Amino acid sequence: MQIKVSTRHGHLSEATQQFIREKAQKLLRLFDRLTMIEVTVDLSDEVHQSVEFLVQAEHKHDFVARESAPDVLAALDLALAKLEGQLRRYKGKIQDHRRRPSAGDLPAAPPVEPLPEE
Repeated sequence: MQIKVSTRHGHLSEATQQFIREKAQKLLRLFDRLTMIEVTVDLSDEVHQSVEFLVQAEHKHDFVARESAPDVLAALDLALAKLEGQLRRYKGKIQDHRRRPSAGDLPAAPPVEPLPEE
């Protein structure tokens, strides 16, 4: 799995980039079928820095999360929280789909006996 960190309108230190990679790596604990994570940090506005995650999973499923905050690390945490929610919903959807039997697989209901009249 690849993790790409890029920056617009500025530069991040190597330590910050490594921290972002480590945080992004934790997404694999939620969903292990991720193929690529792209993180873009936009430093154009001095008041609000924004972080964008583009995550690609198997079978052409893409997840996107954008957040902005006064601090890059705060925006990172907010975007990761959004992305975790998306991945949890997607994973639950996949698992529920596999566990739910189709109508053809269900056993037929036994015939109902009428009550005897008195």
